[in-house]
Amino acid sequence: MPRPIRTLLLLLPVLLVVATFAASGLSASETTVVGDGDGDGGQVYIVYLGHLPSPDLTSGSEDGISAVEFAHHNLLNQVLDDSSSASDRILRSYKRSLNGFAARLTEQEAHELSRMDGVVSVFPSRTYEPLTTRSWDFLGFPQTSMAELPLEGEIIVGMLDTGIWPDSPSFSDDGFGPPPSRWKGVCQNFTCNNKIIGARAYRNGSTDGVSPLDDEGHGSHTASTVAGRVVGNVSFGGFAAGVARGAVPGARLAVYKVCWNGGGCASVDMLAAFDDAIADGVDVISFSIGSTEPVPYFVSAQAIGSFHAMRRGVLTSAAAGNSGLTGGHVCNVAPWMLSVAASSIDRRFVDRIVLGNGETIVGASINTFPTLTNATLAFPAGGSCEPDNLTGGSYKGKIVLCLPPKNNSSHPNDGSGPLSAGAAGVVIVSRAPDIAFVLPLPGLTVTHDQFDHIMAYVNSTSNPVATIDRTETTGSSQAPVVASFSSPGPNLITPGILKPDISAPGVDIIASWSMLSSPTGNPNDNRKVLYNIISGTSMACPHASGAAAYVKSFHRDWSPAMIMSALITTATPMHTPGNSNTTALKYGAGQLSPAKANDPGLVYDASESDYMTMLCAQGYNATQLALVTGSNTTTCAAAAGGSGSGGDLNYPTMAARVEPGKNFTVSFPRTVTNVGGATDAYDLKKVVDGVEAAGDIAVDVSPSRLEFSDRNQKLSFTVTVSGVAPAPPEGHVYSAAVVWYNSEHEVRSPVVVYSVEEGA
Repeated sequence: MPRPIRTLLLLLPVLLVVATFAASGLSASETTVVGDGDGDGGQVYIVYLGHLPSPDLTSGSEDGISAVEFAHHNLLNQVLDDSSSASDRILRSYKRSLNGFAARLTEQEAHELSRMDGVVSVFPSRTYEPLTTRSWDFLGFPQTSMAELPLEGEIIVGMLDTGIWPDSPSFSDDGFGPPPSRWKGVCQNFTCNNKIIGARAYRNGSTDGVSPLDDEGHGSHTASTVAGRVVGNVSFGGFAAGVARGAVPGARLAVYKVCWNGGGCASVDMLAAFDDAIADGVDVISFSIGSTEPVPYFVSAQAIGSFHAMRRGVLTSAAAGNSGLTGGHVCNVAPWMLSVAASSIDRRFVDRIVLGNGETIVGASINTFPTLTNATLAFPAGGSCEPDNLTGGSYKGKIVLCLPPKNNSSHPNDGSGPLSAGAAGVVIVSRAPDIAFVLPLPGLTVTHDQFDHIMAYVNSTSNPVATIDRTETTGSSQAPVVASFSSPGPNLITPGILKPDISAPGVDIIASWSMLSSPTGNPNDNRKVLYNIISGTSMACPHASGAAAYVKSFHRDWSPAMIMSALITTATPMHTPGNSNTTALKYGAGQLSPAKANDPGLVYDASESDYMTMLCAQGYNATQLALVTGSNTTTCAAAAGGSGSGGDLNYPTMAARVEPGKNFTVSFPRTVTNVGGATDAYDLKKVVDGVEAAGDIAVDVSPSRLEFSDRNQKLSFTVTVSGVAPAPPEGHVYSAAVVWYNSEHEVRSPVVVYSVEEGA
């Protein structure tokens, strides 16, 4: 989901197809979901109709078909010939929180539907991929006090993922009372408890005969990071030992399995899960799923689903993507959802290979196997460790040296080839030296330069041997450092909205796992573990989801935008030496600081109408948006013309794309709501991030002081940025921050001006 970097997906120079997802760990390129080959339509499309009619129309009639479903059938039948019927084509009707359906259609039928009145969009169902003992301590977030547990017990977090392993100690319901009375969810093919209070599974639009049990581990990992119980003496083979806990251990979990081992996560199922989760009554949705690039909002299941969640007061927290090493960009960029980058914590796992000449190479690995001593080093033909290339070779008992796979390879470079060939160990070239992988045999990852050094030794002797030690745990004084794989900005859909929003721990995170899967996902790996260590923006996302749930437990009346603002404006800045080679386009406002987010002082709020105004400025028309909102009063200013950047939206960060080397002036009107003391006042300071600053650029703010007379009072100000845009090679990103402060609060809003399209 952007799938965890559980295996060596980041070693691959190109994207993997969906079929290799389970073994690769790298977000695959999007693929479309085709029909079942019966000739009745060829591809699954989603027909999005916007706002849901009156709930009275969603209840079933005597024949079991609701008025909404009947309308869906009637609409589709208008484009079908006499040999087809809507009942045979429709896979799912969305009728609980939003309006639409998924159906098998030909391209021509989809085109005809897209031109009909009442249709917002028609788009193919794409297939996406799923993209903590120490992490919460590193964030300075203490364990939940006994007094706060009842507050958390009213919070329900919806997990859209690979399901859940309910027998993990992290999901025990000991001491829990019954679910909140407002809960409307169900448990399908699953036995719930008072911790896991809802469980559904979807596959190809259907819930028939499918189980929410997690057979991969990813969903259990993310769920326990959000809301896992406090469990002592947890480790992975002795590593990362300590107390495992989620952000809100007293909160309830509702599980929506939309991702399948080897099958990815289909849009048709993701939208069904959003439809149900919102109506069931969740408070926060955690979405660790993504792609290599963003797509326009109303052809994106997650943007549509999270929009309707926002309308019902539900915040969606989503992974930013794992394509930072493969040329991709941040995904999940809708301004009504939180996009989370991955960063490191102050713990690293390193491993060493000692060559026969006494030289030691330090790489990365989570190697729980005993020390492998004086094994012969073997370099296969061309350095390829694909199973076919190793077949017939003599690798039993040897350490196999693996180069990255070729661009057209469909096999992951994760040690599975050498394991199948009987190797005793493996050394793999990685372009992500900041990540430690769990391998199915003794081994480690090294850089290309380190690999060349090993090969020089191999070529210098007739009997090359080496010893692979067991992993050691070390500290990392520069943390947090944004992860190499984390997808960078800029936002390709709305350039004036900074994405990712924030960073959170996503490197080498330990959390619950499924006993139905090995720690590597390799079928030849016979190990079973209750807790596993993996990496990815999938791991960062649930940290932010848990922090959002924590804030929600204290502020039940806050809108999703207010909660997002609290998380963003209290983040710890990351313009540090460890991040000197990157910018806010990679890590957003900075590192999540959940303990501060509960009391932010000021928040930037935004309503549905504010988002509509932004969408108008981006070229959506009033007719489309009226269908989305269900309001005949939705209008768009005639001058919008589709050129809007989004900079006018009342967002807690500010961003602008400008022409390099040219004079510019951009203004950001903003309004803050006082959620602190009734008579609080705030002074202004402007902070320039010297590491990123370039060019002669000025930041002006008017007024320079905010004085409130009541709680919930709103005051406005304008930020104006002007100057000459930096041009490469001098620099392409200018970063500053507008900070409102008093003796108790510091409300920080990053300001980013950039002059090129490429990621940071």
